[in-house]
Amino acid sequence: MSATVKSRKGTEEDTGAAAKAGAGRGRRAGTARRVTVLRTRGGLSVRLDVPAVVVGVVLVAVALAAGIALIGSGDYPMTPAEVIGTLTGGGNAGQVFIVQDLRLPRVLVGLLVGAAFGIAGAVFQTVSRNPLGSPDVLGFAQGSSVGALVAIVYFQAGTFMVAAGAVVGGVITGIAIFLLAWKRGIHGYRFVLVGIGASAMLYAMVLFLLTKANIVEATRATTWMTGSLNGRDWDQLRPLAAVCVVLVPLLLCYGRPLRMLEMGDDAASALGVRVDRVRIVVLLAAVVLVAAATAAAGPIAFVALTAPQLARRLSLPRFLKGTGRAAPLPGPNLLLSALMGAVLLVGADWTAQRLFGADQLPVGVLTGVLGGGYLLWLLATERRTGRI
Repeated sequence: MSATVKSRKGTEEDTGAAAKAGAGRGRRAGTARRVTVLRTRGGLSVRLDVPAVVVGVVLVAVALAAGIALIGSGDYPMTPAEVIGTLTGGGNAGQVFIVQDLRLPRVLVGLLVGAAFGIAGAVFQTVSRNPLGSPDVLGFAQGSSVGALVAIVYFQAGTFMVAAGAVVGGVITGIAIFLLAWKRGIHGYRFVLVGIGASAMLYAMVLFLLTKANIVEATRATTWMTGSLNGRDWDQLRPLAAVCVVLVPLLLCYGRPLRMLEMGDDAASALGVRVDRVRIVVLLAAVVLVAAATAAAGPIAFVALTAPQLARRLSLPRFLKGTGRAAPLPGPNLLLSALMGAVLLVGADWTAQRLFGADQLPVGVLTGVLGGGYLLWLLATERRTGRI
């Protein structure tokens, strides 16, 4: 099927707050953006934002490079050429064992966990219309932690049952928060406030469960709660990959309705979006993704919070005329958020290994430190703009 390609340059303008600000300080103009529209003879058309495509390609390349570097790191170092050769069928028996049985599953789990957290964070932030609306803040990760701890403390569960407990705990928490926040629909700030309250209560439950555990169970639970990719193998990868294969494409199909939801419920309804149905579907899918990712690697902090914001700022910037600041254009950027999450998590894991060597610092510790600093910066930025 042949396709015609048309290119056009357009200027997209913010509405609402940007218009009000422009009334007093002069009109702000955005730079022209290169947009490519692909049309087939059958009438199907695809609109490609060239800057976003470029950033997506760069993120894929960075994720692959970080993954190769991570596979080559460890007590038995390997060069990138040796890693690629082993992955493509070369290498000796020792290299094949190290790459395929020990390191490759860890890297793939890291990529999928980061992607799941990134796309889920973009969904939560879009639905709540709040950059703080991420699974870390809203209590979904804590709900998964409670489910896993119940399996560890009361049932002395193995790896599979701990993962199942994390999924069940995350899903139950998501449903409870959704029901508590529902009042003729979901309001962004009400959703965030209910989530913050649930997070505090669930954290108290985590502490209670730790006090009921013996020393072995408490050590195991604490290690799991830190969030780590150490020891991850194909058993953790397969169920996570199955969940991602089903839910990530589903969420990508809802990218356009989510973009419309950012304009408000009334505007989205006027454009034909079934607001409540879209919210229920995307939130349920995002909750299951978070629960599955948490079950695979533990509640790794702040990836879901930072990935969507970084993806938005990198992929859709518009430099305001007369200022040096960049204002992101609207849109959830689901695919780019997933790619950014994968890059952040694998990059953080590689950094933790390179900086601390044999100490094997869990990746959740590093993301927690970096993400905490980002959260403080985000709060300061929101306060300066008058949003909080």
